[in-house]
Amino acid sequence: MEVYCEDAAQGTSGSAGGSRGEARPPAKRSLGQNYLRDPEVTRRIVAALKAEPGDSLIEIGPGPGALTGHLLAGAPERLVLVEKDHAWAFARRETLREFPGVSGGVILADALELAWERVRGPWKIIGNLPYNVASPLMWEIFSRAGFSRAVFMIQKEVGERIAASPGSRAYGALSVWLQSFARPQLECIVPPQAFYPRPKVYSAVLSFTPLSREGTGSLPPPPALKPVLADLIRRCFQQRRKQLGTILREARGEAGLWEKSGIDPVLRPENLSPGDFLRLALVFSQRISL
Repeated sequence: MEVYCEDAAQGTSGSAGGSRGEARPPAKRSLGQNYLRDPEVTRRIVAALKAEPGDSLIEIGPGPGALTGHLLAGAPERLVLVEKDHAWAFARRETLREFPGVSGGVILADALELAWERVRGPWKIIGNLPYNVASPLMWEIFSRAGFSRAVFMIQKEVGERIAASPGSRAYGALSVWLQSFARPQLECIVPPQAFYPRPKVYSAVLSFTPLSREGTGSLPPPPALKPVLADLIRRCFQQRRKQLGTILREARGEAGLWEKSGIDPVLRPENLSPGDFLRLALVFSQRISL
Protein backbone atom coordinates (compact mmCIF):
# COMPACT_ATOMS: atom_id res chain seq x y z
CA MET A 1 0.00 0.00 0.00
CA GLU A 2 1.37 3.40 -0.95
CA VAL A 3 1.66 5.99 1.81
CA TYR A 4 0.98 9.57 0.74
CA CYS A 5 2.42 12.56 2.52
CA GLU A 6 -0.36 14.23 4.48
CA ASP A 7 -2.02 17.36 3.10
CA ALA A 8 -0.17 17.18 -0.20
CA ALA A 9 -2.81 14.92 -1.72
CA GLN A 10 -5.37 17.67 -1.16
CA GLY A 11 -3.20 20.44 -2.57
CA THR A 12 -1.99 23.56 -0.82
CA SER A 13 -1.44 27.22 -1.45
CA GLY A 14 1.70 27.32 0.69
CA SER A 15 4.85 29.14 -0.39
CA ALA A 16 7.70 27.57 -2.30
CA GLY A 17 10.12 28.03 0.56
CA GLY A 18 12.83 30.60 1.05
CA SER A 19 13.18 33.06 3.88
CA ARG A 20 11.98 36.58 4.67
CA GLY A 21 9.98 36.91 1.46
CA GLU A 22 13.02 36.84 -0.80
CA ALA A 23 12.44 37.20 -4.54
CA ARG A 24 12.08 33.83 -6.19
CA PRO A 25 13.47 33.40 -9.70
CA PRO A 26 11.32 31.27 -11.99
CA ALA A 27 12.01 27.55 -12.09
CA LYS A 28 14.48 26.59 -14.81
CA ARG A 29 13.45 23.62 -16.90
CA SER A 30 17.07 23.09 -17.96
CA LEU A 31 17.95 22.35 -14.31
CA GLY A 32 14.88 20.22 -13.69
CA GLN A 33 13.60 22.64 -11.05
CA ASN A 34 10.23 22.07 -9.40
CA TYR A 35 9.89 23.89 -6.09
CA LEU A 36 8.39 22.03 -3.16
CA ARG A 37 5.65 24.21 -1.68
CA ASP A 38 3.89 21.98 0.86
CA PRO A 39 5.16 22.54 4.44
CA GLU A 40 3.89 19.17 5.68
CA VAL A 41 5.82 17.34 2.98
CA THR A 42 9.01 19.23 3.83
CA ARG A 43 8.63 18.24 7.49
CA ARG A 44 8.11 14.60 6.51
CA ILE A 45 11.22 14.58 4.33
CA VAL A 46 13.46 16.15 6.97
CA ALA A 47 12.04 13.89 9.69
CA ALA A 48 13.00 10.85 7.59
CA LEU A 49 16.65 11.95 7.75
CA LYS A 50 16.60 11.49 11.56
CA ALA A 51 19.01 14.37 12.01
CA GLU A 52 20.09 15.18 15.55
CA PRO A 53 21.73 18.28 17.07
CA GLY A 54 25.42 18.29 16.26
CA ASP A 55 25.09 16.24 13.07
CA SER A 56 26.97 16.95 9.84
CA LEU A 57 24.54 17.42 6.94
CA ILE A 58 24.72 17.85 3.17
CA GLU A 59 21.74 19.14 1.20
CA ILE A 60 21.75 18.79 -2.58
CA GLY A 61 19.85 21.43 -4.52
CA PRO A 62 18.40 23.55 -1.69
CA GLY A 63 16.80 26.02 -4.12
CA PRO A 64 14.35 28.27 -2.24
CA GLY A 65 15.33 26.61 1.04
CA ALA A 66 12.19 24.60 1.80
CA LEU A 67 14.28 21.91 3.50
CA THR A 68 17.16 24.14 4.57
CA GLY A 69 15.18 25.99 7.21
CA HIS A 70 14.09 22.75 8.88
CA LEU A 71 17.64 21.42 8.79
CA LEU A 72 19.00 24.56 10.44
CA ALA A 73 16.28 24.45 13.09
CA GLY A 74 17.69 21.08 14.15
CA ALA A 75 20.98 22.73 15.23
CA PRO A 76 23.48 20.77 13.11
CA GLU A 77 27.18 21.26 13.68
CA ARG A 78 27.84 21.46 9.93
CA LEU A 79 25.60 22.08 6.95
CA VAL A 80 26.96 22.04 3.41
CA LEU A 81 24.62 23.09 0.59
CA VAL A 82 25.35 22.04 -2.99
CA GLU A 83 23.55 24.28 -5.48
CA LYS A 84 24.05 24.64 -9.23
CA ASP A 85 21.78 27.67 -9.67
CA HIS A 86 23.77 30.87 -9.10
CA ALA A 87 20.83 32.87 -7.71
CA TRP A 88 19.81 30.23 -5.19
CA ALA A 89 23.40 29.57 -4.13
CA PHE A 90 23.77 33.27 -3.26
CA ALA A 91 20.42 33.31 -1.41
CA ARG A 92 21.29 30.24 0.65
CA ARG A 93 24.66 31.73 1.54
CA GLU A 94 22.77 34.63 3.09
CA THR A 95 20.57 32.17 4.95
CA LEU A 96 23.58 30.45 6.51
CA ARG A 97 24.92 33.81 7.68
CA GLU A 98 21.90 34.02 9.97
CA PHE A 99 23.21 30.92 11.79
CA PRO A 100 26.82 31.74 12.79
CA GLY A 101 26.91 28.72 15.09
CA VAL A 102 26.61 26.35 12.14
CA SER A 103 29.78 25.73 10.15
CA GLY A 104 29.82 24.69 6.50
CA GLY A 105 28.82 26.76 3.52
CA VAL A 106 27.47 26.73 -0.01
CA ILE A 107 29.18 24.93 -2.89
CA LEU A 108 28.23 26.42 -6.27
CA ALA A 109 28.58 23.30 -8.40
CA ASP A 110 26.86 20.52 -10.27
CA ALA A 111 26.47 17.71 -7.74
CA LEU A 112 27.34 15.19 -10.47
CA GLU A 113 30.80 16.70 -10.77
CA LEU A 114 31.72 16.72 -7.08
CA ALA A 115 34.47 14.50 -5.67
CA TRP A 116 32.09 12.44 -3.54
CA GLU A 117 34.94 10.15 -2.47
CA ARG A 118 36.12 13.01 -0.25
CA VAL A 119 32.91 12.78 1.78
CA ARG A 120 33.80 10.52 4.69
CA GLY A 121 32.42 10.06 8.17
CA PRO A 122 28.97 10.39 9.72
CA TRP A 123 27.50 12.71 7.09
CA LYS A 124 23.76 12.64 6.47
CA ILE A 125 22.73 13.57 2.94
CA ILE A 126 19.36 14.91 1.82
CA GLY A 127 17.91 16.41 -1.32
CA ASN A 128 14.97 16.86 -3.65
CA LEU A 129 16.83 15.61 -6.71
CA PRO A 130 16.03 16.80 -10.24
CA TYR A 131 14.42 13.92 -12.11
CA ASN A 132 16.87 14.16 -15.01
CA VAL A 133 19.98 13.51 -12.90
CA ALA A 134 18.70 11.52 -9.93
CA SER A 135 19.76 8.05 -11.10
CA PRO A 136 23.37 8.83 -12.13
CA LEU A 137 23.81 11.09 -9.10
CA MET A 138 22.73 8.40 -6.63
CA TRP A 139 24.91 5.87 -8.47
CA GLU A 140 27.91 8.17 -7.85
CA ILE A 141 27.08 9.04 -4.24
CA PHE A 142 26.40 5.51 -3.05
CA SER A 143 29.54 4.08 -4.61
CA ARG A 144 31.93 6.83 -3.58
CA ALA A 145 30.72 8.77 -0.54
CA GLY A 146 30.77 7.79 3.11
CA PHE A 147 27.50 8.58 4.90
CA SER A 148 25.40 7.41 7.82
CA ARG A 149 21.97 8.06 6.30
CA ALA A 150 20.45 9.58 3.18
CA VAL A 151 16.99 10.77 2.14
CA PHE A 152 16.12 11.67 -1.44
CA MET A 153 12.92 12.68 -3.19
CA ILE A 154 12.92 11.40 -6.75
CA GLN A 155 10.50 10.42 -9.48
CA LYS A 156 8.13 7.74 -8.24
CA GLU A 157 9.01 5.33 -11.05
CA VAL A 158 12.71 5.59 -10.21
CA GLY A 159 11.96 5.08 -6.52
CA GLU A 160 10.02 1.92 -7.31
CA ARG A 161 12.97 0.60 -9.31
CA ILE A 162 15.39 1.31 -6.50
CA ALA A 163 13.30 -0.47 -3.88
CA ALA A 164 12.31 -3.38 -6.17
CA SER A 165 12.94 -7.00 -5.20
CA PRO A 166 14.54 -9.68 -7.40
CA GLY A 167 12.10 -11.19 -9.86
CA SER A 168 9.93 -8.08 -10.19
CA ARG A 169 9.55 -6.12 -13.42
CA ALA A 170 10.96 -2.96 -11.82
CA TYR A 171 14.13 -4.72 -10.64
CA GLY A 172 17.18 -3.69 -12.63
CA ALA A 173 20.73 -2.37 -12.64
CA LEU A 174 19.93 0.63 -10.42
CA SER A 175 18.17 -1.63 -7.91
CA VAL A 176 21.16 -3.97 -7.64
CA TRP A 177 23.80 -1.25 -7.48
CA LEU A 178 22.18 0.90 -4.80
CA GLN A 179 21.06 -2.09 -2.74
CA SER A 180 24.67 -3.30 -2.80
CA PHE A 181 25.55 -0.30 -0.62
CA ALA A 182 22.41 0.63 1.32
CA ARG A 183 18.97 -0.58 2.31
CA PRO A 184 16.20 1.57 0.76
CA GLN A 185 12.94 2.36 2.52
CA LEU A 186 9.97 4.01 0.81
CA GLU A 187 8.81 6.78 3.14
CA CYS A 188 5.91 8.26 1.18
CA ILE A 189 4.54 9.28 -2.20
CA VAL A 190 4.24 12.99 -3.09
CA PRO A 191 1.65 14.10 -5.68
CA PRO A 192 2.34 16.79 -8.33
CA GLN A 193 0.30 19.49 -6.54
CA ALA A 194 2.92 19.66 -3.78
CA PHE A 195 5.22 21.47 -6.26
CA TYR A 196 5.36 24.64 -8.31
CA PRO A 197 5.40 24.34 -11.22
CA ARG A 198 3.62 21.00 -11.09
CA PRO A 199 5.54 18.08 -12.60
CA LYS A 200 3.62 15.59 -14.73
CA VAL A 201 4.53 12.65 -12.50
CA TYR A 202 4.37 11.64 -8.85
CA SER A 203 7.44 11.68 -6.63
CA ALA A 204 8.70 9.27 -3.98
CA VAL A 205 10.65 9.93 -0.80
CA LEU A 206 13.16 7.19 0.01
CA SER A 207 15.51 6.83 2.97
CA PHE A 208 18.73 4.81 2.83
CA THR A 209 20.73 3.12 5.58
CA PRO A 210 24.25 1.94 4.64
CA LEU A 211 24.66 -1.82 4.90
CA SER A 212 27.62 -1.38 7.23
CA ARG A 213 25.31 0.29 9.75
CA GLU A 214 22.45 -2.17 9.55
CA GLY A 215 23.95 -4.74 11.89
CA THR A 216 22.82 -7.57 9.62
CA GLY A 217 26.29 -8.71 8.62
CA SER A 218 25.86 -7.44 5.06
CA LEU A 219 28.72 -5.29 3.82
CA PRO A 220 29.16 -3.12 0.71
CA PRO A 221 31.66 -4.25 -1.95
CA PRO A 222 35.31 -3.40 -1.26
CA PRO A 223 36.78 -0.59 -3.40
CA ALA A 224 38.76 -2.93 -5.65
CA LEU A 225 35.64 -4.88 -6.57
CA LYS A 226 33.40 -1.90 -7.41
CA PRO A 227 34.49 -1.55 -11.08
CA VAL A 228 34.02 -5.28 -11.70
CA LEU A 229 30.60 -5.26 -10.04
CA ALA A 230 29.45 -2.13 -11.90
CA ASP A 231 30.50 -3.56 -15.28
CA LEU A 232 28.92 -6.93 -14.51
CA ILE A 233 25.60 -5.35 -13.51
CA ARG A 234 25.46 -3.13 -16.58
CA ARG A 235 26.31 -5.95 -18.98
CA CYS A 236 23.79 -8.33 -17.48
CA PHE A 237 20.85 -5.94 -17.48
CA GLN A 238 21.53 -4.80 -21.02
CA GLN A 239 20.39 -8.33 -21.93
CA ARG A 240 18.14 -9.03 -18.97
CA ARG A 241 15.95 -11.57 -20.80
CA LYS A 242 18.90 -13.84 -21.64
CA GLN A 243 20.45 -16.46 -19.40
CA LEU A 244 23.60 -15.59 -17.50
CA GLY A 245 25.61 -18.28 -19.28
CA THR A 246 24.72 -16.67 -22.61
CA ILE A 247 25.44 -13.13 -21.49
CA LEU A 248 28.80 -14.03 -19.98
CA ARG A 249 30.03 -16.38 -22.69
CA GLU A 250 33.67 -15.85 -21.81
CA ALA A 251 33.01 -17.60 -18.49
CA ARG A 252 32.35 -20.89 -20.27
CA GLY A 253 35.25 -23.26 -20.07
CA GLU A 254 36.47 -21.85 -16.77
CA ALA A 255 36.61 -24.93 -14.59
CA GLY A 256 34.37 -24.64 -11.56
CA LEU A 257 33.55 -20.98 -12.14
CA TRP A 258 29.79 -21.29 -11.78
CA GLU A 259 30.14 -23.87 -9.03
CA LYS A 260 32.36 -21.57 -6.99
CA SER A 261 29.96 -18.67 -7.32
CA GLY A 262 26.98 -20.85 -6.48
CA ILE A 263 25.06 -19.21 -9.33
CA ASP A 264 23.13 -21.26 -11.87
CA PRO A 265 24.09 -20.05 -15.39
CA VAL A 266 20.53 -20.71 -16.67
CA LEU A 267 19.18 -17.94 -14.43
CA ARG A 268 18.42 -14.48 -15.78
CA PRO A 269 19.82 -11.26 -14.26
CA GLU A 270 16.48 -10.30 -12.74
CA ASN A 271 16.54 -13.50 -10.65
CA LEU A 272 19.76 -12.60 -8.80
CA SER A 273 19.87 -10.71 -5.51
CA PRO A 274 22.48 -7.99 -4.89
CA GLY A 275 24.36 -10.54 -2.79
CA ASP A 276 24.37 -12.96 -5.73
CA PHE A 277 25.85 -10.31 -8.01
CA LEU A 278 28.50 -9.47 -5.42
CA ARG A 279 29.48 -13.13 -5.10
CA LEU A 280 29.57 -13.56 -8.86
CA ALA A 281 31.70 -10.43 -9.26
CA LEU A 282 34.14 -11.70 -6.64
CA VAL A 283 34.65 -14.99 -8.47
CA PHE A 284 34.87 -13.28 -11.87
CA SER A 285 37.43 -10.78 -10.59
CA GLN A 286 39.70 -13.67 -9.72
CA ARG A 287 39.16 -15.55 -12.98
CA ILE A 288 38.62 -13.26 -15.92
CA SER A 289 38.97 -9.65 -16.96
CA LEU A 290 35.58 -8.07 -17.48
